[in-house]
Amino acid sequence: MTKEPQQPDHSIDIFQLTDAELHTALQSIPCQSGEDEPAPLVELTGLKSQHSAMMRCETPLRFQATGNLGDYAFAFCRDADIRLDGNVGHGAGDGMSGGVVLITGNAGCGLGSAMTGGTLAVYGSAGDRVGAAMRGGSIFVRGNVGNDTGAGALGGTIVVGGDAGKRLGDGLNNVTVFLRGKAKSLAPGVIEAPLRKREEVRLGLLLMGASIRGSASEFRRIIPKARLDAEEAGAGEIRPNWR
Repeated sequence: MTKEPQQPDHSIDIFQLTDAELHTALQSIPCQSGEDEPAPLVELTGLKSQHSAMMRCETPLRFQATGNLGDYAFAFCRDADIRLDGNVGHGAGDGMSGGVVLITGNAGCGLGSAMTGGTLAVYGSAGDRVGAAMRGGSIFVRGNVGNDTGAGALGGTIVVGGDAGKRLGDGLNNVTVFLRGKAKSLAPGVIEAPLRKREEVRLGLLLMGASIRGSASEFRRIIPKARLDAEEAGAGEIRPNWR
């Protein structure tokens, strides 16, 4: 993941291009073939809170941008490595299937909804329904999250460095939520579980991968009670119908 802005290899003004023109411009940039050579770095300019910016970006390039974007930024992305120094609206990373997206500001509601893979990190705070209906991947929010975080999530990992709103984990399935702060309320059937050593090690690696500082031991594990019962009974992880 790109940690600090670097000198770009290419610069593209997204305000001057249609979505189709932007995709054509990105596809014309050759990717490095060597395993030890980083992908070209593309600077995105002209950010003016556009909606659906960089949607369906499937090009394995590195991107850096400064400014704010609107709703559904980076939705359905895969492969790309993106750093945005700014804020995004609702639905950022919706349906994301791979790659890395790092947002240094805040995000609206529905961050990472229905995502199936990749890493989505927000250094600020996020609104309601973070990770709703997600099926894979990892979401990191260093600040606070709103209500219904993880609602209906079927797979993946959600890490919250601050506090959570109401009904955390409503309909949570085979998903783990790591929470450092407090939740206003947990959804029925969801409990705090002991952070086992293997989970602490896994969380520590995830935090390092997302360039987020903090000790894994500061977090608590939020999972469905039935899953904890299965673990304690030695049955391993299960996929029941929590509804």
